[in-house]
Amino acid sequence: MSQRADNAEDLEEGLLTGTRRPLRTPFATRFALKKMLLALVILASIGLLGSMLLAHPKTLTPVLGLPANVQLEWAQYSPYIPHGIYSGPPSGCEITQLQRHGARFPTSGAAKSIVAAVIKLQAVKAYNDPDFDFLKTFTYDLGTNDLVEFGADQSFDAGQEAFFRYAELISTDNLPFVRSSSSERVVLSATNWTAGFSAASHHVYSPILSVILSESANDTLDDDMCPAAGSSDPQKKTWLATYAPPITSRLNAAAPGANLTDTDTSSLISLCPFETVAKGTKSAFCKLFEHEPGAFPGFGYSGDLDKFYGTGYGQLLGPVQGVGYINELLARLTETPVQDHTQTNTTLDSSPLTFPLNRTVYADFSHDNQMIAIYAALGLFRQPQVEPLDPTKPNPERIWRASALVPFSGRMITERLKCAGSKGDAKTVRVRIWVNDVLQPLEFCGAGEDRVCSLDAFVKSQEFARSNGAGDWEKCFA
Repeated sequence: MSQRADNAEDLEEGLLTGTRRPLRTPFATRFALKKMLLALVILASIGLLGSMLLAHPKTLTPVLGLPANVQLEWAQYSPYIPHGIYSGPPSGCEITQLQRHGARFPTSGAAKSIVAAVIKLQAVKAYNDPDFDFLKTFTYDLGTNDLVEFGADQSFDAGQEAFFRYAELISTDNLPFVRSSSSERVVLSATNWTAGFSAASHHVYSPILSVILSESANDTLDDDMCPAAGSSDPQKKTWLATYAPPITSRLNAAAPGANLTDTDTSSLISLCPFETVAKGTKSAFCKLFEHEPGAFPGFGYSGDLDKFYGTGYGQLLGPVQGVGYINELLARLTETPVQDHTQTNTTLDSSPLTFPLNRTVYADFSHDNQMIAIYAALGLFRQPQVEPLDPTKPNPERIWRASALVPFSGRMITERLKCAGSKGDAKTVRVRIWVNDVLQPLEFCGAGEDRVCSLDAFVKSQEFARSNGAGDWEKCFA
């Protein structure tokens, strides 16, 4: 389903429901938007755009009322927070960018577990801790799967940010080319991003969603094409049994007769981020765990394990699920046809109408697990001294943290730098990658202190992708 922002009011508001109404509606209606996992690639040349760059509009994403260090312990449910300071490329160079997603409701499976835990707590006749008293009148009213208003705001703001960073690269006959995976929450996230981009340009440049990749067919923006891949369940269960028991005991002491399990504890902790992003203000469930030292860090590490052993380095068939997208990225960077025999849609990728190579901006919207697979296939976030992640003892020095890799509205930026005066071949064109505004070291392609390597070296470093996963793709169907 695709809903395009096609009138001035909707573009300005930038928050569209399936019926194309602005999202500023009563609580029950405004959560009709769908979650975004967003990936953006931009390839362009620099010019001057003029006065519209002089002032950035006010962002829509609200402040949630919790310290950033607390939000960063919500793993993949953390809101996007820049982890560094973005700096533009040298004058006279070209750009390429990649970006990700916005906040959503719990999935249907997670919601079922959450409701079961809440029912246990609300069956208690009297609480021994006043922090639990709100449960006497509490009503669980979150939806499932859908993008929440906070996530729509994130998507809209991400579109604005993309315009203001790269407006000099856009022209009326060279608008962003936008693709999306077919989940409705991802599609609607894409249209919120395009609306934000358009509004930031005062509607001079209004990109549209051009291609929706079906998740029931070949799709480089989804991670559901490797049936033999394992899961992160064993590692998550081990860690849950390690960190949760003392928290569960404390909850049961405060709510006698609730008989909560460790699984219930994890579900209740998750209500802190889910309710907070859904309602735009701090959830009362956050207070239940604020003074429990291991609660949020333990929950966060569970998310780290989930991504590492789900589609990351800890999963044998995780990285191969990012190969198809990387081969599409290489095609855009080198301006040559896609060479891939994994999950690409060859019909779409072979047509200049559905996979052009001459645009200045490409925007792709995806899912967090797929972003992790792409990171792993690329070679990002390797830290041999802490691999694999220990499911019983977190290493405080680890760089693999879900909140830093794939938060709600997280973004990966790949930039193609073509400096003035260069010949423009693969050896003089250079590449750098940002993840949530942290410039990545790119040691795998010989980058130095500037964290930049030549396009030629970057392409050669992606042998795993260029070899279609070095035999791993076939193992997906063994």
